Amino acid sequence: MVGITSWRCCIITDKIRVNEKIRGKEFRIISSTGEQLGVMTSNEALEIAKQEGLDLVEIAANAKPPVCKIMNFGKYRYEQTRKAKEAKKNQKQTVVKEVKVTARIDSHDLETKMSQIEKFLAKENKVKVTLVLFGRERMHPTLGVDTLDEVAERFAEIAEADKKYNEKQKHIILTPKKQG
Repeated sequence: MVGITSWRCCIITDKIRVNEKIRGKEFRIISSTGEQLGVMTSNEALEIAKQEGLDLVEIAANAKPPVCKIMNFGKYRYEQTRKAKEAKKNQKQTVVKEVKVTARIDSHDLETKMSQIEKFLAKENKVKVTLVLFGRERMHPTLGVDTLDEVAERFAEIAEADKKYNEKQKHIILTPKKQG
């Protein structure tokens, strides 16, 4: 052996055990090339890993016998974090914007709210249009429901409306339609 290699013996994550931290008597060992080396003790497997300058990593702790693989654990962990970042980058988060309207909203105010809703839908956000009722308006909620229906009709071409009128707080949820 030409140089002294540093031998790593640590738990990097809580779930994956590496080298001397692996507990048990016998393990099924997989080589760095992917071939099965058979069932052997942890000391034998650690010796093979040391000779190759790699780590012994426990892959399946619940199997009978547990499965360990000889690999470069630093490279494996790096690839796992890269895959996780890539998956996170490809995720699309849905944002729900809320717009509140009253039963006796003026036509100009309603147009302003609708233009705001249009901007939210253009950015592919969901929009929750909530009806706010004050005082005696609560006795006649159908007056406000007409306003919600008007909003739903206006955006029928570009968004799907999910109407929730039976609940205590009356609202509609506008979901942008898929393009294509």
